[in-house]
Amino acid sequence: MNPITVAAVQFNHRPGDKAFNLGRVESMTAEAKARGADLVAFPEMCLTGYWHVRNLSADQCRELAEPIRGGRSTDALLALAARHEMTIGAGLIELAEDGRLFNSYVVAMPDGQVAVHRKLHCFISEHLDSGEDYTVFEIPQGATVGVLICYDNNIGENVRMNALLGAEILLAPHQTGGCNSPSPHCMGVIDPKLWQQRETNPEAIEAEFRGPKGREWIRRWLPARAHDNGLFVIFSNGVGVDDDEVRTGNSMILGPYGETLAETWKADDDIVVAQLDPSIQATSTGRRWLKSRRPELYGPLAERTGIEQDTRVVRFAKVTGAHSGT
Repeated sequence: MNPITVAAVQFNHRPGDKAFNLGRVESMTAEAKARGADLVAFPEMCLTGYWHVRNLSADQCRELAEPIRGGRSTDALLALAARHEMTIGAGLIELAEDGRLFNSYVVAMPDGQVAVHRKLHCFISEHLDSGEDYTVFEIPQGATVGVLICYDNNIGENVRMNALLGAEILLAPHQTGGCNSPSPHCMGVIDPKLWQQRETNPEAIEAEFRGPKGREWIRRWLPARAHDNGLFVIFSNGVGVDDDEVRTGNSMILGPYGETLAETWKADDDIVVAQLDPSIQATSTGRRWLKSRRPELYGPLAERTGIEQDTRVVRFAKVTGAHSGT
């Protein structure tokens, strides 16, 4: 892996307004480039919008969706990547060649290459399918990158598989925080009025973002994914009102010891940038642990136990009304 400067972006997308959302991606990519970034990650489904999709019909989801090859958004990302000589990742609803819909993340590279990850644990809509493959690839800047979307990162095996497949950097685009959760010590809803009052009373909304509904929850588990696998992790998240919930942003960049290289708790669109030093990765705790594995002991990990359920069932269990995020 070469030294590389990366950026994690958060912005408040508009539901279904792809023109506006793509415009924000264009302007914030230019800002990231001005700050020296070679690789920039935008949030999950930030081009199409996210939480409102749970209420859309199959036809409405299809109207929002785009093919990857020849799709307007992918073509725009490729043009941006070439113009700025950067690698750019952003999320949308994919219309696959077989007609199925996926929560997908497109990574456009300046040499014209495109990588696409389909969320492995999709629950936002019954009309979207879950992906079946891990996505690990080389980028022209000289690094091996993996992608896991939001809930994908909750399952430790998914992150470990990315590391075993050679990922050095993990893109972790999200739409999370401020969620109505069945776990009594996990997240919680945020009053949208605090977001609306963010300019006159920034302390109130930032306290929510930094507390157990946002940063404190993320910090309980995300650094462990980086540390245990010796990965650089780029966590890009939505921010602000997302239909009837408030996303908490907290976009951050973590090092392979789980350390924070850059982060924000700003209640607004924002970019954090960090330089990744590959020299610390080879000797990181997680990379040494990978070498100490005893795969012959792990057979049961790949066998069903009988407790497995569809992600939608698990995600919405024992909750009055629906909820989003991880």
